[in-house]
Amino acid sequence: MYKTIRCGEVRTEDVGKEVTLAGWVDRWRDHGGVIFLDVRDRWGVVQVTANPALSAQAHKAASEARNEFVIQIRGFVRRRPAGMENPNLETGAVEVEAREAVILNPSLTPPFNINEDAPVDENVRLKYRYLDLRRQRLQRNLVLRHKVTKFMRDYLDARGFIEVETPILFKTTPEGARDYLVPSRVHPGCFYALPQSPQQLKQLLMVAGVERYFQIARCFRDEDQRGDRQPEFTQLDLEMSFIHRDDVLDTVEGLFTELIPAVAPWKKIFKLPFPRLSWTEAMERYGVDKPDLRFGMELLDAGAAFAKSEFIVFQDALKGGGVIKCIVAPGCAAYSRKDVDDLTAFAREQGAKGLATVAYTGEGFKGSVSKFVSADEAEELRQLTGAAIGDLVLLVADEKTVANQTLGALRLLFRDRLNLAAKDVIAFAWVLDFPMFHWNVEEKRWEAEHHPFTMPKEADLPKIDSDPGAVLSDAYDLVGNGFELASGSIRIHRRDIQHKVFERLGLSEADIQGRFGHLLAAFEYGAPPHGGIAPGIDRLVMVLADEPNIREVIAFPKNQQAIDVMADAPSPAEPRQLKELHIRLADD
Repeated sequence: MYKTIRCGEVRTEDVGKEVTLAGWVDRWRDHGGVIFLDVRDRWGVVQVTANPALSAQAHKAASEARNEFVIQIRGFVRRRPAGMENPNLETGAVEVEAREAVILNPSLTPPFNINEDAPVDENVRLKYRYLDLRRQRLQRNLVLRHKVTKFMRDYLDARGFIEVETPILFKTTPEGARDYLVPSRVHPGCFYALPQSPQQLKQLLMVAGVERYFQIARCFRDEDQRGDRQPEFTQLDLEMSFIHRDDVLDTVEGLFTELIPAVAPWKKIFKLPFPRLSWTEAMERYGVDKPDLRFGMELLDAGAAFAKSEFIVFQDALKGGGVIKCIVAPGCAAYSRKDVDDLTAFAREQGAKGLATVAYTGEGFKGSVSKFVSADEAEELRQLTGAAIGDLVLLVADEKTVANQTLGALRLLFRDRLNLAAKDVIAFAWVLDFPMFHWNVEEKRWEAEHHPFTMPKEADLPKIDSDPGAVLSDAYDLVGNGFELASGSIRIHRRDIQHKVFERLGLSEADIQGRFGHLLAAFEYGAPPHGGIAPGIDRLVMVLADEPNIREVIAFPKNQQAIDVMADAPSPAEPRQLKELHIRLADD
């Protein structure tokens, strides 16, 4: 063996033992003849001394080594001299006196320092990802991810779930994003699709009588990138038969409640049991369907304070069926005109026509609309909002959807600006009863809010044809700290209901049979009531690790342009490959 002990596991109880280490040179120092090496492996770092008086061979090899050389050391564990201990290292009380050293492989000078977590251009990091992953922070993230998935497997296994793999090559299905298509060589002109999720397959497993299924599933979606998205990602996919909504929620809430203290004890759960909000309540109170509950600053309806306002902007909003809503920014009354102008520009970016402000000071009130607001209105607004002296009230008068969206975005902006949310807390919450459909204005048609396999509320089934916008679904999301961490629903298990939903989405009978005939056929063979959910593992680990984006918790991610910088993918295919796949490029 190349090593008899791991570098990061050498302790005082090993003093006097002969050990063999192998790893990378983390730091190299020459202190007047004695060479000091910090040798690193996945488990940590230990200091090695190479003294020519003890071993000329070990000293010579150590003097030739440099950072990131792969080295093997045989020597004896000693206590460090008094006063030379390093309390910042778990191995800081000991060192290894080298008797023999072998350079197993030299290294070029890395493009960035691996032994420190200094900022490095992300594309450089991704190009040399195999070096970036040597850094302690990334190593910790990979270990944390491993612990999360292992805990999930063990938890579900103990509760009667079995892990079943489903195909990566499947059929193109509508699930909200573009599919990645895979051409078939043996079936010219035909394509597989990489699964956006194993949705239909896990439902078919329920028809098959599996009853409790899970999978650490790879999913693929061709959509625009952002900090919490990747072209390929991983989710805990699970499905259960003969259950109602709360059975799924209780299973996942129990999983997360036990997982956090087990794998991330530095995080505290904000509230147990997890709060439950309807989708409508979440939008009205927080402006988003994935609210961050770690702080207040809720959206408030200020329409009553300005019901008789002479301000034309407020009048027009209320007369047109819109709303006047607001949030209170604590301690921000002293904001300058430029500060308010910047906030107004931000509000317009969210779709609002403008932003009104009222600031409460020891001398009364001021703000961008102070000359349009009477003293009585300002006082009624203060009482309605609970604003104190020094606070700034931000108002949006617009359509309800626009007002909620704008104030929801402003709420998060102030969260970060004022440090309102505790970093060591995860505020989980359930968001329930989503709309079943939403209207696509551009294409002038109804679309599924979640996906077309979601069960509508039974009481709303008659409305599918007459009033689809009023139909609620048995869909649910688990949110945490402003992120959607899981999404699921009770599924349709009856052929007639599934067919009706497809029709409502504008699919022709030929499309329904061509794309979903296998699913509809399965539903005619005793499909049980079933439902499930899919927590996103990348996002969860990102939150647990306090990372700014999911690229930091994925071993080999794509960049923000969906490019693998390290391997230069995607890349052109060879003409021979295209010919075999019966593909001709448009500009050939």
